[in-house]
Amino acid sequence: MGVRFNCASSTLLCAEDNSSILDFDDDAGDGHNGENEEFGLNGKQRCDLDGDSLMGFLLQLQSEESLSLMIKRECELLPRGDYSKRLMDGEMAVSVRGDAIDWITKVITQYSFSPLTACLSINYLDRFLSVYEVPKSKVWMTQLLSVACLSLAAKMEETEVPLILDLQVGEAKYMFEAKTIQRMELLVLNTLKWRMQAVTPFSFLDYFLNKFNNGDSKMMSLVSRSIELIINSIRGIGALEFRPSEIAAAAALVSLKEIQAIDIDKALTDCIIDLDKSPRSFKSLSFLRAKKPHWGFGCCKLKLWE
Repeated sequence: MGVRFNCASSTLLCAEDNSSILDFDDDAGDGHNGENEEFGLNGKQRCDLDGDSLMGFLLQLQSEESLSLMIKRECELLPRGDYSKRLMDGEMAVSVRGDAIDWITKVITQYSFSPLTACLSINYLDRFLSVYEVPKSKVWMTQLLSVACLSLAAKMEETEVPLILDLQVGEAKYMFEAKTIQRMELLVLNTLKWRMQAVTPFSFLDYFLNKFNNGDSKMMSLVSRSIELIINSIRGIGALEFRPSEIAAAAALVSLKEIQAIDIDKALTDCIIDLDKSPRSFKSLSFLRAKKPHWGFGCCKLKLWE
């Protein structure tokens, strides 16, 4: 389904008050039970969309007013600035984040959720981890956080959401009771200050495909490839260094280069000229002047250089 900006928070079914959120017990009897040795994916799962789903996912071309608003908001709903550095320096366990995203991706694939649901889930996960330190003694809490982030994202984006207990698939190491997941949802909501309508790369994708492809952004193969590139990129920590608009621009250019063999330098120049005629706020896209997108296909990580 398409990206929406008016999602009611009343559908977020969190019944617990904040005073009890942190009172998780360490033993397996309160809220989670059972443990399997295997966990996560091999990294090869991804969101698959058929033709009808892709056409439903396409955005209407953004108006100048809405694009301007998204540009202003995109940096407000990202992880804390030092988050990627802490991950790269080893201050935080990259494997913990990777396992969480692998599990989220597998559940999204199983339920055929929208790519935006995947993007929102990872956004919530990263924003939470960037400001909240998960106790090392509570190794199960990361999986609980993954379930909560996916549940919240599905409630924001999907028209049909499985019961909370039914989301716990994908060879999960722990199983949690509904009330425990709801308490974690409330902790996530409070930590993120209830700001759940994040601006994602998908918010800008139609704009850049339109600009770089002479007004034609609806070719299904371009949209499908761009979505795949975006989903692959946000799984890695390298993408945390870039804004959603940068990731969208790079994905659009790479998909056009692969499918239509466009001249990337010319596409960038044409877009820059057009942006120069746009309102002042649009010049926050000036990164296009100094950076050329490139995709490292071997590791599926986005790289931009000066």
